[in-house]
Amino acid sequence: MTRPPVDEHRIRELARELARVARGPVRIYLTGGSTAVLEGWRDSTIDVDLRFEPESDELMRALPALKDRLGINIELASPPDFIPELPGWRERSPLVLREGSVELHHFDLYSQALSKIERGFELDLGDVRTMIARGSVEPVHLIELFEAIEPELYRYPALDPLAFRRKLDAALE
Repeated sequence: MTRPPVDEHRIRELARELARVARGPVRIYLTGGSTAVLEGWRDSTIDVDLRFEPESDELMRALPALKDRLGINIELASPPDFIPELPGWRERSPLVLREGSVELHHFDLYSQALSKIERGFELDLGDVRTMIARGSVEPVHLIELFEAIEPELYRYPALDPLAFRRKLDAALE
C-alpha cells in the first residue's frame, strides 16, 4: 500500500500513540529519515525506522493497527541490523521527547552515519554531509569508531570491509 510521506507532526503523533500503548518504561530509537525530518534536514520521509529497548510485545502488536490508522510505513530497523554496534552508542543517542513511560531518542548519529555510508545511496550520503556540516558528526571520531568496529565486520558477511573503508574515505573527502 502506498502511503503519503511522513512529516514531523506524524512522527510525533506515532510516538504519542506508542506511549499510550506502553505498559512500562521503553526507549524507542528513531533512525534514518525520521531523524532527518526531526532534525530539519528533510521535510519528510517514506517510513519510520524504529528500535525498541527493551523489546515490547504490546508495542509490536500495536504497530500494524497504528500503521493503518496513521497511514505510516513503519520498519523495525536500526544501524546494528547492518553494521556492528558502535561503542557508547546509547550514551550518544539524544533524547527527542518523553511521553509517559516512553523515551524517544535518535539512534546515535555516528552509527547512522556509518550505516548510511555503507549503504551508499545518494540521499543517505547527503544526510551524512549534513551531519558533518552541522557538527553533529566529527570526521575524525567517525573514523575512530569505524576502526573500533572493523574487527567485528566479519560478523556481517554481506559487508566487504575494504569496500566499506573506501566508502568511508570517499564520504569524508
